[in-house]
Amino acid sequence: MLDLAGKHILLGLTGGVACYKSAELCRLLVKAGATVQVVMTEAAAQFITPVTMQALSGRPVYASQWDAREPNNMPHINLGREADAIVLAPASADFIARLVQGRSDELLSLLCLARPMERVALLVAPAMNREMWAHPATQRNLRQLDADGARVLGVGNGWQACGETGDGRMLEPAQLLEEIVAHFQPKALAGEHVVVTAGPTFEAMDPIRGITNHSSGKMGFAIARAAREAGARVTLVAGPVHQPTPRGVSRIDVLSAEQMLQAAQGAVQDATVFVATAAVADWRPADQSAHKIKKDGSGQPPVLRFVENPDILLAIARTPRAREGALFCVGFAAESENLVEHAKAKRERKGIPLLVGNIGPLTFGQDDNALLLVDAAGVRELPRAPKLQLARELVAEVAARLPRPRPAP
Repeated sequence: MLDLAGKHILLGLTGGVACYKSAELCRLLVKAGATVQVVMTEAAAQFITPVTMQALSGRPVYASQWDAREPNNMPHINLGREADAIVLAPASADFIARLVQGRSDELLSLLCLARPMERVALLVAPAMNREMWAHPATQRNLRQLDADGARVLGVGNGWQACGETGDGRMLEPAQLLEEIVAHFQPKALAGEHVVVTAGPTFEAMDPIRGITNHSSGKMGFAIARAAREAGARVTLVAGPVHQPTPRGVSRIDVLSAEQMLQAAQGAVQDATVFVATAAVADWRPADQSAHKIKKDGSGQPPVLRFVENPDILLAIARTPRAREGALFCVGFAAESENLVEHAKAKRERKGIPLLVGNIGPLTFGQDDNALLLVDAAGVRELPRAPKLQLARELVAEVAARLPRPRPAP
């Protein structure tokens, strides 16, 4: 997916060892369809060469406000006007202080000061030692930077080049790419709280074995990411899957259907949208053995009794907030046959405004999917596409159907 096709990103590098990550970020931006213009401070060139960044961006690197390549000798004006966003990665503590003070004695800070603020966003990825990050002066500068209209993307926690461990690491290139892509998405769900369930459940037979299914959680995680991109606060209730948590999403891990129901009920108390993507087991063993159930040599399997699991979507859809329209519920139906008939019947049975259907064996574990949207007006197909693309289309559909007036994208 060329999420940044047609976008021109000015990538600014300041002095810090995290410049090594900027090379990979540049590559990812280009791979996502963006054109990238790199601008480096003199300090940044001590950590990575302009030659490297030129090779990755395919454009000559700018470092001086006196660069004679610009016919009007004004790179600080021209470069900022051409950009759709300015990304500072890494942004050192010194450079952040420069921005707050409005200093403009070299090209990068000068073009940040001269950028058209209403059109060109400034996205800042700090990188520094943990003590520098925690210092009151730095935190004060970050708050002021935010108040001045920049967006601070946060930092990671972990081992630092100085040998210490803590907050202050620059986010990883893939995380920064996710933040940059999210910046350009329409904010159709701004102000909403979206709760998403994702993945399978695991119903234990004994401490070793259990009943589950092939759901990878990819569709639910894509919906959580798309909702966050659209400006929502997102809570993701995830069954046992190995998917990275989308940036900015609050994740609650569960195993069983009963645990998922409890977590979902707690999360939707102030939610406005509930998307039940999880493939919840319909049944669970009535009794869980305290020890592993072993073969006894008879050739006969153990006899298991099953009880029905709670219907999470139905339980949420019947809450007063959902019945009164304060909570918009979206269900998913993963079928193996007769998708339209089963999806229509499930929507009526659950009493929800929107049901999304797919053929489970064709989508479990895959990176793409095809969806069927079923509502009171009929059925509409979303053709096969990457799951994130479908998630964004679904989020737009949900935003358009919410009963309250929506904020402008």
